[in-house]
Amino acid sequence: MSNEQTSHHGLTIWTTAVFIIGEIAGGGVLALPKAVEDTGWIGIPLLVVFTLTSSYTGTIIAKSWVIIQDRFPEYRDHVPDPYPVIGEKAYGKHGRHLVTFSINFTLFGASTVYLILASENIEDLMSDVTKDISFCYWLLILGAILTPITCLGTPADFWPIGVGATMSTGIACILILIQVLHDNKSAPPVKHSSTDFMKFSAAFGTLVFSVSGHPAFPTFIADMKKKTDFKWAILIGYIIVMLMYLPTTTSGYFVYGRNLNPNIVKNMTSGPITYIIDILMTLHLIFGYLILINPVCQGLEAKVGVPKAFTWKRCIARSTIVMVVIFVAESVPHFGAILSLIGGSTTTLLSYILPCVFYLKLAKGSNNQTSHKKYGISYQNAESTDESDLSEQNYTERPKKTPLIKDLNTTKHDTKDVNGAPPHSYEEQDRELIEEM
Repeated sequence: MSNEQTSHHGLTIWTTAVFIIGEIAGGGVLALPKAVEDTGWIGIPLLVVFTLTSSYTGTIIAKSWVIIQDRFPEYRDHVPDPYPVIGEKAYGKHGRHLVTFSINFTLFGASTVYLILASENIEDLMSDVTKDISFCYWLLILGAILTPITCLGTPADFWPIGVGATMSTGIACILILIQVLHDNKSAPPVKHSSTDFMKFSAAFGTLVFSVSGHPAFPTFIADMKKKTDFKWAILIGYIIVMLMYLPTTTSGYFVYGRNLNPNIVKNMTSGPITYIIDILMTLHLIFGYLILINPVCQGLEAKVGVPKAFTWKRCIARSTIVMVVIFVAESVPHFGAILSLIGGSTTTLLSYILPCVFYLKLAKGSNNQTSHKKYGISYQNAESTDESDLSEQNYTERPKKTPLIKDLNTTKHDTKDVNGAPPHSYEEQDRELIEEM
């Protein structure tokens, strides 16, 4: 892009990488061992492939957003819903509606999963102290406690939450690996279950969900100081995520086998390490919940016209979203079913299909603009009247500095161009023009 968008305030490469890790890692650490058991050993290389693919398509989203900011200056300031804007500029209102629905469904479902897991962990941690408080009550209590924090503006306003999520997950992964290896000493010979289509499909959704953070990526990009640096942030983020995932997933798969629980912590021998892991993962799930719910809140506020500055309207809008999340969590308290559903449907769409489709459309328009400028045609940066095809643009040919074939009052032998170039025949001029293009 010719105009590299920068800002004096915003996220750096490292803080963006921290947010990426904080959003992605967490639920995957707990659920991936069971997902690999359901797919068989092929699940481990599939995890690597999905991670590499996700990192690539994440950079594609960043490139699409830079194209839009270069072409449409009005989007160079803070934008609350960048991914829907990408869809709209590529395929009109239909693209925007598809992205908006998919993002809200994915992030809303993921937020619900994180809140359920956090409440389950708190119930286990407090079981000896508060035996009469069930999981359903902890959902209400935790949701009420987190509601004021959800009223913070954008990720740039609560970057310490991203740091906390990353640190808690990193330490928890090390402790999980230590505890699993310790359990291996007294574990019976491992046996693995056979897989089938239904188990593989559900596990596929979990694998995709565990390495995909694309619905929130555009929000991070919009808050970065330098948008083009997102490729480095996502590279760092996914390398660290893989360092967290592979050891815990493979060790759990080979130690517990077919006895694996959807939450690997449930398989571990009770003790101080397990207690610390529960605390750390609960912290991560709470921090991850706050990161995931933020784009949903920003999208709703943009839709209903809530001001960007902090007002009571923001508090009302975000409190309403939290109440709906709690209602769904109370109604469907089985996080595995929700995780597989969103992972196999909208997460796959947002992470692997739409980024490539949108970028191809936007890049095609960008290449056309460059080509027409190169050959003496001025590009008019106006949207097409047909919203379903924004690639159709208006062009105006420049009247000067273009070769003239022949003046009407001259003969074939004394033809000149407007700058007094040597005479040429019709054939020579046509041939030169073709070679130039």
